Formats: sequence, structure tokens, C-alpha cells
Amino acid sequence: MEMFSAVIATGSFSGAARHLGLTPSAVSRAIDRIEARLGVRLILRTTRALRLTAEGQAYLGAARRIIADLDDAEQAIADQGAPRGRLRVSAALSHGRLCIVPLLGEFAEAFPHILVDLALADQIVDVAGGQADVAIRFGPLADSGLTARKLGTNGRVIVASPRYLARHGNPSAPEDLSAHNCLNFNFRRAEPVWPFRRDGVDFALNVHGNIEANNGETLAQLAAAGVGIARVGTFSVAEEIADGRLVPLLQSYNPGDVETVHAVFVGGANTPARVRVFVDFLADKLRS
Repeated sequence: MEMFSAVIATGSFSGAARHLGLTPSAVSRAIDRIEARLGVRLILRTTRALRLTAEGQAYLGAARRIIADLDDAEQAIADQGAPRGRLRVSAALSHGRLCIVPLLGEFAEAFPHILVDLALADQIVDVAGGQADVAIRFGPLADSGLTARKLGTNGRVIVASPRYLARHGNPSAPEDLSAHNCLNFNFRRAEPVWPFRRDGVDFALNVHGNIEANNGETLAQLAAAGVGIARVGTFSVAEEIADGRLVPLLQSYNPGDVETVHAVFVGGANTPARVRVFVDFLADKLRS
């Protein structure tokens, strides 16, 4: 069938032979065998050109369909297990921008057939309801039928900029924060309370400030600009602490509270390969 199609595509036996790496006589004999088996002429040969008969036209259409189907089947088998398709990922705005987005280039290079559809927002999406394939979640997880894979933990740190500390002084004890502008979150807290630990005993203090925000990245940006003191996730200020734009405060009073970071998804034997490889990739990269 490939020889027959090549003869028609190139317009000659010699052209088909060159295309297929065969001799013209081998191609001619193959066409003769097809015609002998079918008992009809498929090609009318003249010294100037080749012309398809009606039977030849019908055979050509069928041959091309069969060859295309065979190519598709072989490609599917060759690609069996190769992850592909659209992968919808949900992550919190700050953590996604700072920790997930920088990894996507490497993931895309390793898995070029996966289309990553990333949504960054602080709203919780319904993974079981089909709103996302993978969601990155912080803290305790609600009971559900979803599968959770631990990606790491995130601690908390109190920070301020050197410029702010030069103007307002460096607090040496948690109680000193009452004299400072403490930047806080505006969600999940009935009271603006920061936890501490002294001599093994945990306690909490109310703090006050003139700006609140719904994500740690914003609070970290404000702290780096010298606006006040913030208590945020370590991931959101790691770079600023490393280059000196922010200074950790009251570390001896840090209670060591951490949030566990999970990837949640619909698990089971039928979990798509694209989900499995993405979660494995995140687990490996974020742990390191």
C-alpha cells in the first residue's frame, strides 16, 4: 500500500523507488502482485504518464486511510505512558508566584506534551468537583476523598527592614511590639494575634498596625519598604533575608509553628500520568 501510494504521489515507479529506497523493478513487481491478487488493473501505464483506473482510485483512498490509521496506532503505542494533555493547577497567589512558577520552565522542558494551565488565587477550588487537577494547599486538610502528597513545610518569621529598625529601634522582646507598626493579615483571624514561646511556654500577644493585606508577599513588600514589621511565611521572604533587605526579629521567641504544604488531587489507579509526574516533580523540587 505504501508503494502504491508513493507511485501515485511521485507520478512514476522510479520516483517512488527513490522515495522508498528501492529499485524501480521492485516497485513495479509489487504493484503487479496487488493487481494479480485483486484481479483488476489499478494503474494504466503509458510511456508518458500513469493514470488511475476507477478501481485504482478506490484502492488509493482505502490505502491512504489504512496507512494513516496504522501510523496513528503505532504512534499511540510508542507514546504509551508518555504524559500528555492539559493539566489544571491551582496555587495560592504568593506561593505560586514565588515557588511554583520558577519551576515550570524545567517541568515544561521535561514534559513537552503537557499543557500546564496555572491559576493563582487565594480562593479554595473544588478539586473533587473538577475545578482543578492539582491544588497546592497549606495547613490542615479537610476530610475528603482526595489524595494528598506532602510537598514540604512552611515556617513563620517576623521581619523588618534595616531602614525601619534604624528609625524605630529593634524590639528585644515580644512585648516591645506594642510600640511598633505591625502589619497583619486581614483574613482567618478574629484577633490580630502573634504567637511566641518563652522558656518553653507558648503565649500570644495582640499587635497593631495601620495596614492589613490578604497575602504574605504584600506584607513582605511593605516591610521591605520600611513601612512596618510583618510576620509571614518564610518562603515569601527568603530572598529578601538572604540579600539583607529584611532582618529576622525575635527569633529566640519563635514558637516554631509550621504549616504543611500538600498537593491534593483525585488519586487512584486511573490517575492521569500528567498528574502523577507533576506531583512527583513538585515533591522533589520543593523538598530540595
